[in-house]
Formats: sequence, C-alpha cells, structure tokens
Amino acid sequence: MFDHFHASAKCGKKSSLSSFMNRLTNIYSHQSNQICNRNGPLFHHNFGSAPKRTDKKERDNIIYLGNNPVERQLVKRAEEYRWNFLAYAKSDHPFSEPIIIRRASWPMQKAIKEVKAFHERGQYLSYKTLQRLFQPLGYKEREQLTDFIISTYNVIDYDEAIRHFGSYEAMLEAMHVTTGREYEIKEVFTGWADDGYSKLVQLLLRKTGLKDIHGMFYYSEKRRRQLFEYLKGRTSATDRQVANFLRIGVDKT
Repeated sequence: MFDHFHASAKCGKKSSLSSFMNRLTNIYSHQSNQICNRNGPLFHHNFGSAPKRTDKKERDNIIYLGNNPVERQLVKRAEEYRWNFLAYAKSDHPFSEPIIIRRASWPMQKAIKEVKAFHERGQYLSYKTLQRLFQPLGYKEREQLTDFIISTYNVIDYDEAIRHFGSYEAMLEAMHVTTGREYEIKEVFTGWADDGYSKLVQLLLRKTGLKDIHGMFYYSEKRRRQLFEYLKGRTSATDRQVANFLRIGVDKT
C-alpha cells in the first residue's frame, strides 16, 4: 500500500514477531530517511497483529492480504498487483519480458551480477544501491530488474498458502469472489482511500514529467516541499497525507 504494509508470518511467540518487526521497520525507516534527507520517525503507529490459529482464519488472512489492493481500488484483480507478490507464485518475471543476458545492456548485466552477489552474502539492497543500479537502465530493463530482484529475494512459502485452497487457481478465485471484510486485522484507517494516493501519483507525474514515481526521491527536499504546495491544493488529502507521500516533515499546527 502507499502508506502502510501487511505481512503474514509464522512464529512461535509474540516476542519473536515483535523483534522481527522492530528490525524490519528500523531498517526501512533508516533507509527511507537517508534517501529522502529527513529525520524523525517514519511510522506514526505501532504495528498491529492478529493471531490466526485455525485453518479457516489462516485462509481468511491469506485472502485479505492478497485482496487488499483490490479493496483499496488499486487494481481489478489481486494477481495484477505486483507488491502483494501473488503473481510470483507462477512466474519469476510476471510483469516483464524474460531476461536474455547476451541481449541485455552492459549496465543491466552488471546489475544482475551485483544483485546476485548481495543475495549470496545475505545482504539487503539499500536504496542508494538500487538507485545506482536502476539509474542507467531504460523502462523495459527496469521492469525486468525489478522482477529479478523480487524473485531472487522472495521468501514467501507459496506451497503453505496454496494448501489451504487446493490449488493456486482456487486461491485466486477465493480472492476474486470475496469483498469487504477486514478479517480482524487491526488497521488505523485515515478516512482516505488509496485511490486518493493514485490521484497524487497522477498529478505528480503530470507536473514533473517523471515516468516512474520513484524518481521523486532524487529530488532535493526543497523541490519536494515545492511539490507539497502544488499537490495539497489539488486533492482532498490532508497536509500529513501529502507530506507522507513526499517523505517530508509537516508542521503540526
């Protein structure tokens, strides 16, 4: 999602989950603040959790996580959303053409080699590393590299998820016909749907000429604050929502 994320994890005790989430959010916050040249907390609420101890609740949980972008009006069908990773259960390049190394550009070949090396060493890819790898690539190779990185680092146990439904196709069908329930997952609702963030994306791309929204993070804080003034008067978003979108601080007055 634009302003939060979901994860489904198996753990033996709550303290293990807390430790994992603490490390995950700390790394993400540090990386995001560093690339956006900002300070202070990135997440404004602690994570919420909802234990699932029966097959039915586990199945409901999987449906909710996969279907969340559909409920938030970002896509028509769950498998069309790249960032719930559903499509990667069936393909390692669901949103791009297969990579043919001998036909790839030299920067693309170097990027693939470097991603493999980071992964083999058990290291994550920092935002600065990702910017360096993606910067010389065209749109087609950026999509290919994105799929390659996701597939390389993917830790989702698809077999465990699919076993609750009998097949991948049956799991997707369960998502397609299910609507509207939060399945006891405690979320802080801001009163503003994700299609509002989609409007911000459209306005920003139109204003800047960017082809990829992530190019915004190359802008200085001064430039992003200018965009804040441009965006806040053209949507129903609050100041905080626009500031979060642009990764800048906002006055509380």
